[in-house]
Amino acid sequence: MRMHRSLGLGRAVLAIAALALGVASVNAWGQQQSTADGPPATFRADAAVQDHHAHFMKCAKVCADCAVECDSCYHHCADIVSTSPKKEHTKSMKLCTDCAEACRLAATLAGRHSQFAVGACDFCARCCDECASACEAVPTDKHMAECAKACRDCAKVCREMVKMVK
Repeated sequence: MRMHRSLGLGRAVLAIAALALGVASVNAWGQQQSTADGPPATFRADAAVQDHHAHFMKCAKVCADCAVECDSCYHHCADIVSTSPKKEHTKSMKLCTDCAEACRLAATLAGRHSQFAVGACDFCARCCDECASACEAVPTDKHMAECAKACRDCAKVCREMVKMVK
């Protein structure tokens, strides 16, 4: 009987402690939620830091998308060159490969906010300009037009990111 009472008392103490902790955490959460100027300080981040992060992440995504488009355009041009050699497609095929690599590098470095991201994005923008020009040289080719657009968009976003950081 005595054993049952001590177990019952132990459970009661644990229940009261859990209840007290629950009330304390609800009170603390409520105080954080009731700040007058928005979300709690622990969840607030500096707007400049958020903007900085947003630029890097947007750049990383656009560069990654451009790399995929350039890889696809390379494959398209390689198919054309294998059946009937065309000078424009040979040039754009080579540039698409290099551009895709530059875009992947910029995407990786921007995605992790590397100190080398600015240099990579500046280089990526220049590669994208060259690739876009080569792809625009064949205006009747829809696939190449899509690659040129992706490259122009990527170059623009990279330059915006570089300007924002400097």
